[in-house]
Amino acid sequence: MYTGLLHTHNLFRWLVLIALVLAVLFAFAGWFGKREWNKKDNLTGLLLTIFMDIQFLVGLILYAFVSPVTKTAFNDFGAAMKNADLRFYAVEHILMMVIAFVLVHIGRSKSKKDIAPWKKHRSAAIFYGIALLLVLAGIPWERALM
Repeated sequence: MYTGLLHTHNLFRWLVLIALVLAVLFAFAGWFGKREWNKKDNLTGLLLTIFMDIQFLVGLILYAFVSPVTKTAFNDFGAAMKNADLRFYAVEHILMMVIAFVLVHIGRSKSKKDIAPWKKHRSAAIFYGIALLLVLAGIPWERALM
């Protein structure tokens, strides 16, 4: 079960990253290009949110129930905080990803509620952009190509 969930989590990482990069690029291009909010912008935000939700759910299951790494960390949390790898998975990774998850949802919501197209693009650009930075910082790159 652990291996299957980990592979799913690894696969969805790339889908989230692709959708996030596209959403950020489209948002900045729309904001600075002063173009209308269109179906492509909406669809990109929707797909990003869906991929992020699936990724978050799989990651949460791994984190809370099946990962031997987090189980080890929670057995002795004090010792885990002194170990960079355990601390990363037990605290840093999930914290950055939860914040990124929330930012994507805020960006999607604000881009739907804003009236002016430039405001829609601006909201998406800012929230998705910060989320992208957090996701990039929170990915365990040493394991990314496994």
